[in-house]
Amino acid sequence: MMSMTGMNAARPALTRPRADDRYPSRFDPEPQIGPRLDPVAYPHATAGPLNAEELRFYEENGYLHFDQLLDAGEVQDCLNELARLRTDESVKGRDEAVIEPGSRELRSIFAVHRSSAVLARLANHPRLVAIAEQLLGSKVYIHQSRVNYKGGFRGKEFYWHSDFETWHVEDGIPAMRMVSCSIALTANTPHNGPLMIIPGSHHRYVRCVGATPENHYKASLRQQDIGVPDETSLSRLVEDFGIVAPIGPAGAVTFFECNVMHGSSSNITPLPRSNLFMVFNSVNNTPVAPFCGLEPRPNFIAEREDFTPVGQGTDGGAPCDAEARALTPA
Repeated sequence: MMSMTGMNAARPALTRPRADDRYPSRFDPEPQIGPRLDPVAYPHATAGPLNAEELRFYEENGYLHFDQLLDAGEVQDCLNELARLRTDESVKGRDEAVIEPGSRELRSIFAVHRSSAVLARLANHPRLVAIAEQLLGSKVYIHQSRVNYKGGFRGKEFYWHSDFETWHVEDGIPAMRMVSCSIALTANTPHNGPLMIIPGSHHRYVRCVGATPENHYKASLRQQDIGVPDETSLSRLVEDFGIVAPIGPAGAVTFFECNVMHGSSSNITPLPRSNLFMVFNSVNNTPVAPFCGLEPRPNFIAEREDFTPVGQGTDGGAPCDAEARALTPA
């Protein structure tokens, strides 16, 4: 695998797709919507904590929501760690830190499963790993981890996007065999900028316009303009599928498919919304050279070196009970 160290002259972005690119994007002058070419829940993904109805729901809607998958002690440990990181001024100077546009507020911190022992425990949490393994039909590793702080009054929005579009184009992930796990460390309410999902949109692939600039990640992590869907495509998806917002208390967990269209609005309430994200990728879906032709993004954003499976792949409980069931879209 290519290391971020030792890179010399930058490569120019490709002007046409590679022969092995099944999901080309950012090449055409006009946006297009194409079909999904990969399974959602893998056919042999049967053994695990999810029942048949939950697997069906995920297949159709592209997400699963659990109101209480973590206990209060686990959540409080993570909250204490987030508070520590947020008040540490040295954190803001790290490459892994993203500052809000126009302020010194911390927007995100990446690779937290490597820098924090507390958050690393969540990356290896047996309940979370067991669900990811069942959905992806294989052992999994962490492609990306991050904390998104969305503080009261000033937390900015994350515009609509498909994670896979970026992970494919800029990181070289070949297939839609990834799942994100969003862990609410504060309550996610209808008013404080919760995650919004277009359920069912993962069955389509929106090809975006605009060539990928070199080192695009430096700007896109603060405000993404390239690799975002056009308004016509978004309107069509919403018209066909609607929008849901899986809200819940601290400790709630939402798994969402890598290609499902999602975003969140800004937070102008006094209530903070801090979520921890773990992106699980199948060990059978490791990255190749980025499909845009440029150098890979840094390893703290997209893992390219360590594909060691996380967790033990065992449940250690029964998370999918009456208090942790799939959220049915309105």
